[in-house]
Amino acid sequence: MDYYKYGKTELEYLRSKCDKMAKAIDRIGMIERSILPHPFQALISSIISQQISTKAAKTVKDRLNNLIGTVSAENILNASHESIQACGMSNRKVNYIRGIAEAAQSGLINFDKLDELSNEEIIEKLTVLNGVGVWTAEMLLIFSLTRPDIISYGDLAIRNGIMKMYNLDRLSKKEFDVYRKRFSPYNTVASLYFWVIAKEA
Repeated sequence: MDYYKYGKTELEYLRSKCDKMAKAIDRIGMIERSILPHPFQALISSIISQQISTKAAKTVKDRLNNLIGTVSAENILNASHESIQACGMSNRKVNYIRGIAEAAQSGLINFDKLDELSNEEIIEKLTVLNGVGVWTAEMLLIFSLTRPDIISYGDLAIRNGIMKMYNLDRLSKKEFDVYRKRFSPYNTVASLYFWVIAKEA
């Protein structure tokens, strides 16, 4: 399994920007978060995982793999709508997945060349697809394309992690941007720590 790679450079930078972050890094240590290097497969996985538990998502993904083999645009489009739905997906999710596969097959989106684009260009391209919002695109930037400077205001757990660390009752977009600027260009690693902090008792 592949993990998001970071090390001394990122950690020393984040420590230098904030004493609270430095203490969190020392307390939590290194974080292993798995990545899916192929953007098309990562996006399909993300759609499947929307609004269901991790365990349920794994079951659906396993069934889809058994049905079509490798998760590719061709294999998805060769399977019937009904057979994919029978893996445990809603009708809407099947439409989203087939739409993504059609976009890949038609060349509307070249998933193999996404990494040549900027973060903003990738978000703009992906959010044209039904079922793909800004948050989903940002998660792809982190967990597939491993971009180093992503922190999502649309991610409730990240916001909760920031509020917990800084003892805030609320967090406006303007306040969020202060932290985003503080931890740039290593916001992705900061995000990893905010996710852990949000879950701590």
